[in-house]
Amino acid sequence: MGARALNLALLAAAATGVQVGAAIVASRFAVAEVPPLTLAMLRYAIGFCCLLPFAVPALRAMRTLPPARDLLAMAALGTGQFGILIALLNAGLRTVPAAPAALLFSLFPLLTLLLAAALGREQFSLRLLAGVLLSIAGVAVSLLPKLHGAHGGSWWGELAVLASACVGALCSVLYRPYLQRYPTVPVSAFAMLASVLFLAAIASGEDWPARLRGVSPPAWGAVAFVGLSSGIGYFWWLYALKHESPTRVTVFLALNPVTAALLGWSLLGEPLPAQMLGALVLIAAGLALATWPPSAKRQAAPG
Repeated sequence: MGARALNLALLAAAATGVQVGAAIVASRFAVAEVPPLTLAMLRYAIGFCCLLPFAVPALRAMRTLPPARDLLAMAALGTGQFGILIALLNAGLRTVPAAPAALLFSLFPLLTLLLAAALGREQFSLRLLAGVLLSIAGVAVSLLPKLHGAHGGSWWGELAVLASACVGALCSVLYRPYLQRYPTVPVSAFAMLASVLFLAAIASGEDWPARLRGVSPPAWGAVAFVGLSSGIGYFWWLYALKHESPTRVTVFLALNPVTAALLGWSLLGEPLPAQMLGALVLIAAGLALATWPPSAKRQAAPG
């Protein structure tokens, strides 16, 4: 059970990394017609509908419902992970192409490591520090064209993407106790429902009921893909967090820049310059260095 759960958890984490990259590209396409908050609301409304048929039997199998304090905590984490994170990411995607956005978002694992280390849940080693610096160097390389070119002083898109990664890191570290107490599917569905209610309220300023009537069929197709893949992907994500540490789960988000860069180039016609490929290599190497599992000898040492 333990080894099998471990393998499935790592496989689920890897699949989520690919899904995040694909969703970034689809969101980049859809956000041209669908405002960021509305897109986030639709994304998780569809995801919630996908999970609901599986969540109801799991809820019935539970002997008692979680206490109110746990429900409030999971609702807050869901609002952060699904609502605030995706709203910030979608806002950034209005001005930042898919590949650079994915590269910035790939700091998610390193932010998770730093937060976990600050809370005493991870050991902050020199290897970790080297991985952090190497990955930051990769992000800097990806932004070199903007650093040297005219950008009109507008960095709000990049800041929004980076803020979304910070929110995700915080929620990933705080989620695990609840995932260890309760089944994964009901937690996923409940968190999504909380985020949809939150997003529906704050998206009212975008006049989303009226805006949706003018969305084209291709944009609706992208929204449907993002929603369906997010429902499945977030179940994978929480399953992985339930069985593995946040560090080893989030490291697989390094797959999302590669996915986003290739899909953005092939489907959206976004350029794939040489420095972007170098940045991908640097970030992947930094993540591998920072999160390489301890040796068997070290694991066997008494705690």
